[in-house]
Amino acid sequence: MKVLLIGNKGMLARDLEPRLIKAGHNVKGIDIDELDITKAGDVNLCINSVCPDAVINCAAYTAVDKAESDIELAYAVNKTGPENLANACSKKGIPLIHISTDYVFDGTATKPYGEEDKVNPVSVYGKSKWEGEAAVRNCLDNHIIIRTAWLYGTNGNNFVKTMIRLAKEREEIRVVCDQKGCPTWTGDLADAIVSIINKINTEPESVNWGTYHYCGDGITTWCDFTRSIVEKAGQRESLKIKNIEPLPTCEYPTPATRPLWSAMDCSKLNKVSSFCKNNKGLITIQFNKIRCLLGLCNSQCEASFKQSASPDCLKKKYPQRPLCLE
Repeated sequence: MKVLLIGNKGMLARDLEPRLIKAGHNVKGIDIDELDITKAGDVNLCINSVCPDAVINCAAYTAVDKAESDIELAYAVNKTGPENLANACSKKGIPLIHISTDYVFDGTATKPYGEEDKVNPVSVYGKSKWEGEAAVRNCLDNHIIIRTAWLYGTNGNNFVKTMIRLAKEREEIRVVCDQKGCPTWTGDLADAIVSIINKINTEPESVNWGTYHYCGDGITTWCDFTRSIVEKAGQRESLKIKNIEPLPTCEYPTPATRPLWSAMDCSKLNKVSSFCKNNKGLITIQFNKIRCLLGLCNSQCEASFKQSASPDCLKKKYPQRPLCLE
């Protein structure tokens, strides 16, 4: 199956692309240096040129705080971009997998969010992502929207890497303690997406199109997640950190409001997909999923990628746009 992977230099896509190839798919990965999804004409030309059997959109504006003042660009990338892709796919009868976020919810729930629960985004980022979802639904029947949360992985910058760096530099870290969610390893999400692509390829008539949730097993806070990260990292290398101080959200003001509750119910995806999540417990405890972040794996891949796709390189090419890939 020929798959067009949009945003292939982002954290998720860099785990997804090799998995798709390993599964036997022909992958054409492109990023902002080849395609600006906010331009409908360029999107149509790309789809017509590549002629994919399926499209996966991993591109997004994810600078959550910056979006509060950069509203036009956030909506262009998160709403107009997916709409352009969905329109182009609709003309050719091509299915689209689009990645979305827990930020479409307001975070006031007390149990994991289901796909049918009421959305109420409280930030520009969340609102733009929600409107992107709506555009995909309105333009294309054969779509899969996957909402995920708290992504971390081997590639790119993320919370786990930041906490490990700070633990090496500081004796104390203050971390938000009242926001709850499910840390999600990009490799696991990538496996789920490959499973969906495989089903689209082999059993297209049985695909249940629509919206699904995918996140890691177990619910934790950013503070407890940090404690687990530091515990595991400390088993492998010397850290300076002595104390992790819980910090309520009210004492850490940011331009964008974050959901206090981001846990999502993923049972719908498990029921309809051949992919089943592991149930080994909270993902933070599984050191094999963060060991790469300690510099033990992928060093050669990381070094080569940095030469062509580092944030600095992309900013030089596109100074008007922040690096904003899922």
